[in-house]
Amino acid sequence: MKVSLITVVYNAANTLPRCIDSVISQNHPDIEYIIIDGGSTDGTLQIVDRYRDFVSVIISEPDKGIYDAMNKGITRATGDIVGTLNADDALADNDVLAAVARSFELKKADVVYGNLNVIGSQGNIIRRWISKQCVRNSFNWGFMPPHPTFYCKRELFEKFGFYSLELGSAADYELMLRFMYKHEVNGYFLNKVLVNMLAGGVSNSSLKNRIKAWKSDLKAMRHNHIKIPVLAVVLKPLRKLHQFLKLKA
Repeated sequence: MKVSLITVVYNAANTLPRCIDSVISQNHPDIEYIIIDGGSTDGTLQIVDRYRDFVSVIISEPDKGIYDAMNKGITRATGDIVGTLNADDALADNDVLAAVARSFELKKADVVYGNLNVIGSQGNIIRRWISKQCVRNSFNWGFMPPHPTFYCKRELFEKFGFYSLELGSAADYELMLRFMYKHEVNGYFLNKVLVNMLAGGVSNSSLKNRIKAWKSDLKAMRHNHIKIPVLAVVLKPLRKLHQFLKLKA
């Protein structure tokens, strides 16, 4: 199966080489790599140009944010499967995309997701996000797959829509809710670390941003008819506590 992988980038010259190297070292034979740049000014485009032979599509132009850029990449994707890899992150090993493609084929899946490590600036693991095979009701109890590990059939975007630009940092959560909860597509948990994700994120950078993110989560839940959205929005961050506890154990 052909995998289209989209990297959205804006002024990430320090981390982008590691991200791209993790993609071009994959052993899956059929990869379409798409880079969507928001008009970087820090040398990012010079780095992309060095890897031009390994990139199928390169676009550099202003956008309305990360999810607008992801949507641009999706509209240009031609693969059977679509995933994203942030410019600060890297695929965990050389077999990630091959393992994802095998899961789609063997499990007849519409969506595949896995585990991820959150790493610090020195490369140390500060959190292990171990997911699970979910049933539809899991979302009512605050469950969500780690979006950086989320892959789906390209046809789902055509059927059910793209990332919403109205939900801020909850756009990825809302899309997973829409596909897996509202429309009940066949999701499969691949019990493998797929991504090493650099710690950080705008939604967690301040209390104000965290409150804004909670409001967006609540809107996403209500939009997709979660049974008790206020309960789910409370449980959603609490479910992550064990990820830190396991690391310290």
